[in-house]
Amino acid sequence: MEQDNNMGLLNIDTSLYKTRISRKYRNRIPYKPGDPKSVLSVIPGTILDIMVKPGQNVKKGDELMILEAMKMQNLLKSSEDGRIKLIAVNRGDKVAKGTLLLEME
Repeated sequence: MEQDNNMGLLNIDTSLYKTRISRKYRNRIPYKPGDPKSVLSVIPGTILDIMVKPGQNVKKGDELMILEAMKMQNLLKSSEDGRIKLIAVNRGDKVAKGTLLLEME
């Protein structure tokens, strides 16, 4: 009997299944949760307004900036308490998806 190198174990809800694993699946980049201290743009757009300054303390839910995309104004809010460490964009900047907007400490 010939050994199949494409076979592997797949863990779904703590149950193990022996199945064929594709090369694409084996070479995938594992998911990493984002850094809650970094605010990234989730869509390309234009920075309309920045409501915070470096060194300013913010609380969860405080408004940080407005990102306009596809004629919609997206209000970005703080996901946790912290202090603004760096603002990496300026008002009027056009940003791509995944661009660092600001960092908190």
